[in-house]
Amino acid sequence: MATANSTQPLADQPELTSSNDTSQGPSPDTTADVTNKLANEARISSGPSSENIPPTGGVIKNLFPHPLPTAQPVPLPALTADQEAKYNDLLKTASSWTEIADSAAKNPPKSPITEDERMWLTKECLLRYLRASKWNLHHAEQRVLGTMTWRREYGVEGFTSEYISPENETGKQIIFGYDINGRTCHYMAPARQNTKKSDRQIHHVVWMLEREIDILPPGQETICLLINFKESSSGSNPSIAQGKQVLDILQNHYPERLGRALIINVPWFVWGFFKVITPFIDPLTREKLHFNEDLTKHVPPSQLTKAFGGEVDFEYDHSVYWPGLTQLAEQRRKDMHERWVKGGKQIGEHEGYLRGGIEKSLSGLSAQPSGGGSVEEKKTLETTVQSLGDLSIQA
Repeated sequence: MATANSTQPLADQPELTSSNDTSQGPSPDTTADVTNKLANEARISSGPSSENIPPTGGVIKNLFPHPLPTAQPVPLPALTADQEAKYNDLLKTASSWTEIADSAAKNPPKSPITEDERMWLTKECLLRYLRASKWNLHHAEQRVLGTMTWRREYGVEGFTSEYISPENETGKQIIFGYDINGRTCHYMAPARQNTKKSDRQIHHVVWMLEREIDILPPGQETICLLINFKESSSGSNPSIAQGKQVLDILQNHYPERLGRALIINVPWFVWGFFKVITPFIDPLTREKLHFNEDLTKHVPPSQLTKAFGGEVDFEYDHSVYWPGLTQLAEQRRKDMHERWVKGGKQIGEHEGYLRGGIEKSLSGLSAQPSGGGSVEEKKTLETTVQSLGDLSIQA
């Protein structure tokens, strides 16, 4: 029987279901009540959480695949009639796209839109671009197309785990745990820098962003970034040019994805770095930056590593963590694609449905088994949790 500090890659766990969800409900764009219900999906349907794998009695080397049941996503306000109309217009436009430019060059060649690109065009994706564009429909449309072209030209889908692996051998970046709102936590420790400045360092950041988005729970769209500059040096920290490049990627191609950024142990030379790049940071993004705060106000201690002031005795072992992260993300992407296909391969599909939450698909399908899951599913769940932590759950 494996223990909580098992060195085996952590497999994804079956999702718990909500047996009392019987309402169809109106559109989430028209009532605040349904918006709040969907925002709570992560808590209701997050499945076996890290609460079932308490960080006691040993070193943790793997990921926690789910947030705590107490995690409460902050609900977005319901759409106004004007915003709903603009969303419908953008959805109609996006649904008409058959080809996408392969590069940002003048008069570039175009290729047919792929299945993965169509699945990427979820309802929430389109809404993120509309919000980031301050509901300017034309601007949002151009930004969505710009990101799709950038993803092709930059090669986002082509970055493999094997290609990125050397960058993370020291654990300078990890995805671990979830904050109080169910956001995936992305840790950065510049002092663990192990490679020379190169394009692959930026590719590394993008690859990690993609993986933490893969494992977001239902009802949550944003991430939590944690940076600890303890023992870092000017040589181990990113250059100003790299900082601007990453900032450009985040703001242009991952809009509305940063929920909060928690930055601690900031040395004087890093303050100078932030002073230089601050003018390039969107005002709304700046409001999400928190410096030298008590991180347990934002992340439960049982989800936070000791290096950042939490309770989890996490030890980075690349041979354990890297395949664990890769396998978990791959399984989540596979599950989402299967749901998307079952739902009719529709542009504008609901992310809550794709992530296995309580929200139904555009065609009315449920991602969860009726009745809260079968006996066999519950047995599988119990066996999985016991194999992870020699624990048991009550039927």
